[in-house]
Amino acid sequence: MSVFYERFERHDHGIGIKAGGTHYCPGCGHGLVHKYLAEAIEELGVQDRTVAISPVGCAVFLYYYLDVGNSQAAHGRAPAVALGHKLANPEAIVVCYQGDGDLASIGLAEVLQASQLGIPLSVIFVNNAVYGMTGGQLAPTTLMGQKTTTSPEGRNRLAGEPLRMAELVAQLDGPIYVERTALFDAKQRVRARKAIRKAIQLQVENRGLAFVEVLAECPTHWHMSPLESERWVKERMLPVFPLGVKKEVARDPWPAWKHPRFDPNELAAVVGADGSAVTRHATAFPRTPWGEDIAIKLAGSGGDGAQTAALLLARAAIREGFDATHIPSYGPESRGGTSHADVRIAETEVLSPAAPQPDILVSFNAPSLDRFAPAVPAGGVALYDRTVVAERPRLDGGVRVIGVPFSRIAAELGTTLVKNVVALGALQETTQLLPKQTFLTAIGRALREKPALIPLNEEAFTRGALAAREEAGTRS
Repeated sequence: MSVFYERFERHDHGIGIKAGGTHYCPGCGHGLVHKYLAEAIEELGVQDRTVAISPVGCAVFLYYYLDVGNSQAAHGRAPAVALGHKLANPEAIVVCYQGDGDLASIGLAEVLQASQLGIPLSVIFVNNAVYGMTGGQLAPTTLMGQKTTTSPEGRNRLAGEPLRMAELVAQLDGPIYVERTALFDAKQRVRARKAIRKAIQLQVENRGLAFVEVLAECPTHWHMSPLESERWVKERMLPVFPLGVKKEVARDPWPAWKHPRFDPNELAAVVGADGSAVTRHATAFPRTPWGEDIAIKLAGSGGDGAQTAALLLARAAIREGFDATHIPSYGPESRGGTSHADVRIAETEVLSPAAPQPDILVSFNAPSLDRFAPAVPAGGVALYDRTVVAERPRLDGGVRVIGVPFSRIAAELGTTLVKNVVALGALQETTQLLPKQTFLTAIGRALREKPALIPLNEEAFTRGALAAREEAGTRS
């Protein structure tokens, strides 16, 4: 059984040669590296155990070609994803496949930390000295004097020297095998094939992390023919990136580590779930007026409680059986900036956790209101703390603007720490997003270790709702 798919599905309805053609440019080295990787997997009989981690870069579509387990990683994060797979399933053969822009730039920290850890992984690093997928920009491995779209006069000292990744990884204690190979002639291709196979073999034997760098051609962005590109690798790249084994040490196989456990009863005990039935108060998802996926942003300075309120909101939605996400973002809030959190609540599944255009905005200070209110679309709601925002904001027509004195109400209750709960009460009253009892239940559960605080927070919620109702009445 071939490790390559018989037909590459990325070519919709492709037949004949097109159905088996890759997206790589003529003369690109990725095709050969794919071939050697597939051959090694097949020869070692590990196809059903292999997981290939695709990068952001020219090899982004690796999963269309290799019939193995596949994961797509964020830019540079392939080693972190690879470690997750390996730790969760030690029997897996995990291949981290990356280009120079992906591995040596944004992913430099990830690959160095994974390499130093040394857990059995196979890292295949394709170095063509340029950002190939995004238009031929300067890469960490671009040669001195080499012209790219972002170094039209050639790389100079202000751009720094090219990184020699094989040498950098080899000096770490973690890896057991590091080699640099090339593809510019038959002899070098044989060596590359053997190196890639060895990197997989060492993982099969559970010995440790192997790192293989492959100098590959990029005729398109070098503005050369395939033959000229091969000659350029030999004459220009080899003096900077000399070939050969940079490190090879013998180590005993790694001892077995504990497998993760997925017993729901154990998980329930860890998170403190008591197994009791969840009482739901919502009769249906609040589709009106925002549809089946609602975006909410809560923002303020450090100490305003925006993050806690966002977490309570997400948990309240989950208790009603909806899907919800909470993504915090901490700015320089301790120095007067904004700390915000995005909450998405969906009837079935949140597709994106971000809320760049929030249907509902809750602002605890003026900088947050100024920054995020213009993004609220028509039909949305902008709630703000009237205690600290003197002027009512002027927003585009169709946005409901409600000012409630969160801080003043909280101070009247004896502590400004509950102004975020005041805000939740105002949000519930203004939007009817979830029933009042849903919020109160979430607040009660959050304070179950401090039951004496529950009455205060319930009063804060009620006062916030009342103030929002009064404000809406004066505006109607």
